Amino acid sequence: MRWSNPPPSEIPWYGWLALGLLLFAQATWLFLDARKRGARPWLWGMWGLIQFPCPLLVYWFVVVRPGRTRKEVVR
Repeated sequence: MRWSNPPPSEIPWYGWLALGLLLFAQATWLFLDARKRGARPWLWGMWGLIQFPCPLLVYWFVVVRPGRTRKEVVR
């Protein structure tokens, strides 16, 4: 069985709406969390608007994970 992606013109309007909401929610969360941590919020927010899920994964490994201590993980 061969899988093929439909061209953008064949994606229904609710698919585009869902994609836009997903990207906006991701960018908002990245911006707010990066601002709380002092980690270049505009960079993370703008990157979160154009891709999914790569910015979340990179943010986790670059910003969140190094800031955690052993005690926080155990709770």
